[in-house]
This record gives sequence, structure tokens and C-alpha cells, in this order.
Amino acid sequence: MSGGEDDRFGSSSLRANDADLADAAHLWKSAYVHIPFCAHRCPYCDFAIVDESVEGNGDHQRYVDAVVREIEMETSFGPLDAVNFGGGTPSLLSPGRLEEIVGALRRRFGFHSHTEVSLEVNPEDWATGTGENLRSAGFTRVSIGAQSFDEKILGALGRRHGADAGAEAVCSARAAGFRTVSIDLIYGHPTETARSWAGSLDRALDLPIDHISTYALTVERGTALSREILAGATPPNEDTQAQRYETFCEQSSVAGFDRYEVSNHARPGHACVYNLSTWAHGEYLGFGLGAHDHRWGTRARNHQRLDRYFDAIDAGIRPRLGFEHLDVDCQERDRFMLGLRLAAGTPMSEFVVRFLALPEGKRLLESGLIVATGDRVVVTQPMLTDAVAREALSVSSHDC
Repeated sequence: MSGGEDDRFGSSSLRANDADLADAAHLWKSAYVHIPFCAHRCPYCDFAIVDESVEGNGDHQRYVDAVVREIEMETSFGPLDAVNFGGGTPSLLSPGRLEEIVGALRRRFGFHSHTEVSLEVNPEDWATGTGENLRSAGFTRVSIGAQSFDEKILGALGRRHGADAGAEAVCSARAAGFRTVSIDLIYGHPTETARSWAGSLDRALDLPIDHISTYALTVERGTALSREILAGATPPNEDTQAQRYETFCEQSSVAGFDRYEVSNHARPGHACVYNLSTWAHGEYLGFGLGAHDHRWGTRARNHQRLDRYFDAIDAGIRPRLGFEHLDVDCQERDRFMLGLRLAAGTPMSEFVVRFLALPEGKRLLESGLIVATGDRVVVTQPMLTDAVAREALSVSSHDC
């Protein structure tokens, strides 16, 4: 299913949930590029976007020029192992404009021969020649936002494509020769039935994909979905969502996919390099509206208002909204909490040993939510990972 091999994955044979792979990812360097434009805002979305159905068509070229200038302002970082274009809807930009940003990253930092360059794509943006043009622009991986293969659920999620469009985009991407083709699915909408979810899974797993990401529908404050629920609409049911997740894990495993992170499953050799790097607490740069980065023990975030982002770039300064400097213990705590999301777990560092000796750590061990085996700590119930991480966050790093 792949178009080329990546040395990091042992000639495409290394399983996505391999512990050595997860630990190696801690040293990889990545970049994230945020493309904020959307044809419309989905009812569940609270991301930093420009809703063109409300604000009018954005100045795509001005934004590309600004991102390129921001990239040029960054200090040296070394060759990138992965680049991820997210949003928003990155596929609203033409392949030519996307290529300008890829080229700026390549010139400023350098790419390895195996650098993964990934793009999130909406099915309705895919047309004849899209795959070939994106491949020419330097992309090696596409993640297609199918979200569901049930027309009723797609409507409830506010999506503007039909079920067939998602499948057609996958097949076209495979024919275009991308190394990895991935799809996204959302589960747990109140109108979704077990039969609907099973049907979406069957269709997804029958497609020529290498990777699949699944996300529980969440209610974020300030979204259209949250307002509907406040007005009396039925909210998502957590128990039902847990059942949907378990169904997916079972079916994807039978189909040859390994869970390597709570929401991400892949065939051997096709774990998302950017995902692995960020969950392993690797360093990454962030460019564009609202982007975050993590480098040298400092977390930074960009402005979330487009006018302020442009003003900073026009003034020749990085468009930073804030910084957070982390001491060594805080960095170790962050690596622990992020690593809990990985199926391979997180290494048994000195910080982790100290945490497990505290009442909070002992309680998690005694409850069976985490297990400490050899040199690793692993969460036993992936759907409860966030609860485990909150427990760890509640402890001051100085207590450990």
C-alpha cells in the first residue's frame, strides 16, 4: 500500500506501537503549519479559523506570504523529520500556494530524504489532478476528513460532502502515489446508531488506507453544538462513545491496524511521524494563526486574530501571543502525560518513579488504570487517558 519506504520504520515493517519507535520519536524535529480558512465553520469546531461563509473569502496569497516570512524569521533548527499542515481547511489553498510554504520550510531548515509532509484534506476539495498536484508540491501523506460514511450523520455534523466523496478521494489519493493515505472519522453523535457506526467502519476499513484516526464528538464551549445543547438538544453520551471506540479498536485490529495513540491506528510502517513526535514530547515549530510550538523547554503560541497576526508580520516580528518556560521537572512531567496517550506508554524516568511513589500514583496503580512493567508505564483503558493525565497534572512537579 505504500509508495516508498522510510528508514525509521525498518523498511515499512516496524509496528506503529513499537516502544523503541515511540522513544526514538522524542528526538525527531517537526513543524506545524496552520491554514485557518474554511468554507464554513462546522457546529462542533472551536479552532482558530476564518469562516469564509461569514467573513468573506480570505486573502490566501497574503496569508501564504506572511507564513513564509514567519518561517524566514525562525532561527536554525536542523533538518525536519515531519511537517503537518492542519487547520482550518488546508486543502482550500491551491497546490501552488501550499508548495510556496513547503519550499520555504525546506530552504530554511532542510528536509531528510524520508521527511513526511502531511496535509489535511476535505473530500469536497478533491478534484481530478488534485493528488498529482499535491505530490508535485512535495506532500507525501494526506489525511482525508471523511468523518462518516452515513449521509444522515454527515448532515448532522455540518459536513458539505457526501459519503461517496470521501471514498472517492481515498482511492484517487492512493492512485496518485502518496506514501500514506489516512482518513478521519468522528463517532458518538447523538443521532448515530450502532448500525450506522458499524457501516462507516466497514466501508472505511475496506478502502485502500494505511492509517485511520477516530475522534469522539466533543462539546466545546462557544460552538454552535454547545448552544444547541444548552437549548435542549441531546448531548453525546460518554458510555455510548466508549462502546463505539471499543468496536472500532476490535475491527481495526482484525483489519491489520495497530493502535499507537488513543485516537490513531496504522498499519506497520505508517504511523504518522508528526503525531509520534509530538506525543513523545519531541520539539516542533508552529507557524500561522494560533499555532503552538515547543522548543528548548519553551512553549509558545501565536496570535489567534488574523489582523494581529498580519500586523506582527508586517512589523517584522514573530506573531507571538505568549510563552511558557518549563524547568526540567515540568518538561519531564509533560513528557509523562503526553506519553500516556501512546500505546507503547512512557519511559520510566526519575520523575515517573517519584510520581508512582506518591498517593496519586499509588492510587492509579492500585486501580489498574496504569501498569508499570519493566521500564515503561502504560494506561490500560485508553478512553480514560485524559483522566489519568489530569491526575498527574494535579501534582506539583516539585512534589515529585
